[in-house]
Amino acid sequence: MTTDATPHDETIREQFTRQAEPFARLPGHLDAIAHLIDLCEAGADDTVLDVGCGPGLLACALVKVTAHVTGIDMTSRMITLARQRQREAGLHNMAWCEGVARDLPYEDASFSIVVSRYMFHHVVDPAAVLREMYRVCRPGGRVLVADPVLPAAHVDAFNAMERMRDPSHAAALSTEAFDALFRQSGLTRVRRSGYDIDMALEAQLAASFPAPGDDERLRRLFRDDLTTQRLGVKTRLVEGQVYFTYPIAMAVGTKG
Repeated sequence: MTTDATPHDETIREQFTRQAEPFARLPGHLDAIAHLIDLCEAGADDTVLDVGCGPGLLACALVKVTAHVTGIDMTSRMITLARQRQREAGLHNMAWCEGVARDLPYEDASFSIVVSRYMFHHVVDPAAVLREMYRVCRPGGRVLVADPVLPAAHVDAFNAMERMRDPSHAAALSTEAFDALFRQSGLTRVRRSGYDIDMALEAQLAASFPAPGDDERLRRLFRDDLTTQRLGVKTRLVEGQVYFTYPIAMAVGTKG
């Protein structure tokens, strides 16, 4: 089945075609990969699907400890960078595909591990994506999602800020919604973990493409947040520079 592109799909492609190179270089995007690999219990016999693989950062780490990794992303420029990363690292047993997460082009039970990192906040229907990840996972396999997740008291302000910074942002989930997503998924033996990504505001803005004038609005928003702390990202000054923290939640479950 072919899924027709939506206006939000086109926004994602436009944004991440522009963001591809700076995204791959942004400090923090290599953080905690080892923790993620440990949490999904990746091993030498596993075949892995990385959904929303971007420039291949996670996929190229996973293939070093598994039998094969496939990466899928809806942005062709990201797939190009992922292939380049694979070649430069001399890695084998990898495949890349351009496609959408809500309609994965794979048969049922094709992979022993299915992962997604930093992608769910870009999708309009995360439950539909998790159902697809579940479908292509083998019985006894693992499904893992890592994404920014915030307490309900902060999630609306955070989402408004992120949509201004990156128009492809749909919505980060609240802690309660993230937990409910996994409870309703059919996955069992769900385990939770998480970590923080510390980010300099100016470095993040340099890797982003907000609407004209919104970069200054974002700077003002973060300056205000130094006292209000409405965004839920621990906004602070470090040697005169604004820093903040993305709270990343991870959940992994087993397909029965």
